[in-house]
Order: sequence, then C-alpha cells, then structure tokens
Amino acid sequence: MQLEKLVAYHKALADPTRIRMLILLSEGELNGQTLAQRLSVTPATITHHAAKLRAASLIRERRDKNTIYFSLDEYFIRTGGAATADTIYRRGADSPGEADPEVLERREKTRASVLKSFFAADGRLKSIPAQLKKKLIVLEHMVARLEPGRRYGEKEVNDFLKEFHDDYATLRREFIMHQYMFREHDVYELNPPELWERWETLK
Repeated sequence: MQLEKLVAYHKALADPTRIRMLILLSEGELNGQTLAQRLSVTPATITHHAAKLRAASLIRERRDKNTIYFSLDEYFIRTGGAATADTIYRRGADSPGEADPEVLERREKTRASVLKSFFAADGRLKSIPAQLKKKLIVLEHMVARLEPGRRYGEKEVNDFLKEFHDDYATLRREFIMHQYMFREHDVYELNPPELWERWETLK
C-alpha cells in the first residue's frame, strides 16, 4: 500500500462518527437510514461520511432499488493497519544496503541458489516455493519486471504471471499478501520497495 494510501486510510478514520459507522457495520450490512437512526444523525450526514470511507476503500456500497446498503471492506481495513505498522518498524530494521560486504555476499549467494532451483532455463517457475524465505525471493524476482507507477488491470497481471506459472491466481494473491503490489477496484500497482516483505530478515 503506497504512502498516499496509508494517509488516506488514516484520514478516513479520523472522525468519531466514521469509527462508529464501521463498528456498526462490523455486525453486518446496513442501509443509510438504519445507520442514521442508530447514530442519531441525519441521512445526509451518513452520506457525507460514507463517501469518505468509500474513497479510502473501507466500505462497499450496494444499491437495491432506492436503498443503499453499506458493508465493510475487511481486506483494506486489515491491510491498512498492518501496512502502517510495517512501514514504521521496517524503517529501523536492518536493510540490505546497510549490511557489511560479507553479509551481502551471503545474501546474493542465497538468492542466486533459490532462483536457480526454482526457475527453468526458459524462465518459467518450476513450482511455487512453500518456504516463506524462498517464496519471497521468487516473488521479488518476478515483480522486478513490472513498471513502478504503472497501473495494471487484473487481466494484465494475470497475463504477466502466466508467463511464469499456470497458477497465476495464487501468485497474484501472494503479490498482494506480501505487499509487493496493492489492489484497488481490480487495478494493481507496485508498492515502493520499502513496503515489500523482506526475505533478507528471515532465517
């Protein structure tokens, strides 16, 4: 999740009424009129706050005739909080650029060994590693071929991943899960490398 997304996430949460709306929606889908009654505010107030929450991808909307129903987008609620903590704590973690030459050499040997084991001569992925460290090395190798700042449709991401392995759906989920990319409305974009889950810190 990009830093701008993190800021938007926290701005959307920086209001007591919006927090209360999310708490109520954690119980299940509710329409605007019900939310207004339970929070003792006007429907217009709910509409205003819902627009802020929707812009930050914290809620979804569903229209049924003249009634709009709201529900939580649990994926972005959970990943937004986790991405904030990861961003803060990883700044102080040991980064590859700060390691001494011997450590860097060992890491490069590890990386080369994993890539040799899991990629065939034609560049195809033989199998998706089960071990987290090896999996991250493989994912990082693939994601390096994508363009920073470019927005990809889901089909584009699928086609890209099919070049490596037939199970493109799993690889796509792994890209999101380990914060190499973020997704919004089926549009994918690379995260800054600082947000990527780092294999170098694993044993």
